Amino acid sequence: MVARAARATDLTDLDGAVGDCFACPRLVAWREEVARVKRAAFRDQDYWGRPVPGLGPPDARIAILGLAPAAHGGNRTGRIFTGDRSGDVLFAALHRAGLANQSTSVAADDGLTLRETRIFSAVRCAPPDNKPTPAERDTCAPWVHREVELIRPTLRVVVALGAFAWAAWWPVLRQVYGQRPPTPRPVFGHGAHWSGESVPALLGCYHVSQQNTFTGRLTPAMLDDVFTRAKQLSGVD
Repeated sequence: MVARAARATDLTDLDGAVGDCFACPRLVAWREEVARVKRAAFRDQDYWGRPVPGLGPPDARIAILGLAPAAHGGNRTGRIFTGDRSGDVLFAALHRAGLANQSTSVAADDGLTLRETRIFSAVRCAPPDNKPTPAERDTCAPWVHREVELIRPTLRVVVALGAFAWAAWWPVLRQVYGQRPPTPRPVFGHGAHWSGESVPALLGCYHVSQQNTFTGRLTPAMLDDVFTRAKQLSGVD
C-alpha cells in the first residue's frame, strides 16, 4: 500500500488506488458488513463498501481534512461527505463561502463541484462507531501524504475537522515538507490557527458531526467564520 500510494502519478490515479486498499482488517470487515446489511432506508441501493477517495480539483488552495467516511454516507455513495447529515452541513457552508456550486451532496452523480478546495479524510474507510484507531490512521497515512504531495504546489491552508484530523496533520509536515513538527504540538480547538514557514497554514474546526451540530457546539456562523478565514489565508476571492 505504501508503494502504491507513492507511485500514484496524479489524483485520478491516486483515487483509483485508494478504492482498492485492504490494509486494515477491522475496517475492511466493517465497511463490507455495512454494505451487505445496509440501513433500511437504503435497502434498495448498492453500497460502495470500499475506501472513499478525496474530492476536489488538483490545484486546490484549501484542503479540508476529515476523520473518516460515514457508514451510510460515503461508504454508501462512494463520495466523501455525501449522503449524510454531516455532509449536508459541510456543503451548505462551502456553498455559502463560494467554494461549492451547490449546497447539497446526495449522490456521486449529483453535479457537485468544488472551487479551490479539496476534501479528503485521515482514514479512508468507514470505522465502527465512527472511531478509527490511531494505528489505522497511521496505516492510512501514505494516502494522505501522497494526496498532499500532489496538491502541494497550490495548497495554502488546511482545515482540520476535529482533533483526530488535527493530529493527523503533523506527520505530513515531516513526510511531505521535510519539516519537524512543532514541540509541543499546538492544541486543537475551534478556530485554532498554526502557521509555519513555507508550509500551509492549519486551521482547527469542530467536526461537522450531528453530535456537534445538533447540540449547537458547532453553528453555521462558526463554520462560516472558519471558511472566511481559510479564504483570506489562501488568497481565494
